[in-house]
Amino acid sequence: AGFKQGDLASGWRLHMMGSRAWVLQTAVALTIASNGGKAGFKQGIQGGLTTSFNPLSLGLRRFSSFQRVGSQLSALGDRLQLKFGSSFVSCRAGVHDDVQIPEGSVSAIILAGGVGKRMGAPIPKQYIELEGQPIATHSFNMFARMPEVGELVVVCLEEWQHVFEEAYNILPEMYQKPIKWARPGAERQDSVYNGFEAAQEGAQLVAIHDSARPLIIEDDARNCMKDGLADGAAVLGVPVKPTIKEVNDDGTVKQTLQRSRLWEVQTPQCIQPDLLREGFKAVRANNLEVTDDVSIIEALGKPVRITKGCYTNIKVTTPDDMAVAQRFLADRAKTARSPALA
Repeated sequence: AGFKQGDLASGWRLHMMGSRAWVLQTAVALTIASNGGKAGFKQGIQGGLTTSFNPLSLGLRRFSSFQRVGSQLSALGDRLQLKFGSSFVSCRAGVHDDVQIPEGSVSAIILAGGVGKRMGAPIPKQYIELEGQPIATHSFNMFARMPEVGELVVVCLEEWQHVFEEAYNILPEMYQKPIKWARPGAERQDSVYNGFEAAQEGAQLVAIHDSARPLIIEDDARNCMKDGLADGAAVLGVPVKPTIKEVNDDGTVKQTLQRSRLWEVQTPQCIQPDLLREGFKAVRANNLEVTDDVSIIEALGKPVRITKGCYTNIKVTTPDDMAVAQRFLADRAKTARSPALA
């Protein structure tokens, strides 16, 4: 005889983290109650869902609008996350999701030798405290937790080595993997080379990460590792949002670049050791200067896979970035404490 009372509650929370830390939250909640039974249901259908089921009509229209917004954002390449209680479901469609990374097969190289002049702090930016611990140890701890990582190679000045030793000593024993040290070079590529030389023989992959990116999450790092293992080299990245123009020396616009083909690259950058070794030989033979790690592979004319990452994986370079990182970490902690939806 139909239903006397129905209750449908659907709560959706859509997070889109922009490159300058803006968050869009959309919530849709629909409650349906009807005492009309079969007759009331029929009346509602015949009335175009505007009589006894008018709340349903309104709710469905709002839900449809939410779906269209979500689809548009996804089409733009944004990182979407659907929140169900305290867990997150990533909307990334991985290129090599079926690839299995052997346990302990990755050497994580953590670059922590920068000076960080733009921060205007008395110490290098990666050692400034962020939410109770140095910026650099956030990613250090994350890689230590990953079963795919077999060792941690830290590239830092000797005077800052104690920061990582202290973080290492308070890790649970199961995460205390072998740790090695290398010293920074004159340029980034020199620091990467020194870290690479210190890495273990037999590693299937090296994952190079900027310690000034404390918000990297395991899922994104793992996806990049999978793509690197399958394709030889991969880098986390996100589609750019603003319009970007190429400018002449005199300050006039030369051309507007096609935004749909532009990506902002992040770290980790995951490369097979034999390929990276070959790339370093080419860079040195041709006296090239590169600003990121996969550019070494590009110099060989080899393909590099872009693994779609997350806009929250920012590099902390200025005081504004610190404020953004604190907000993201606070939101992440709040989400972890939220009770699951019924």
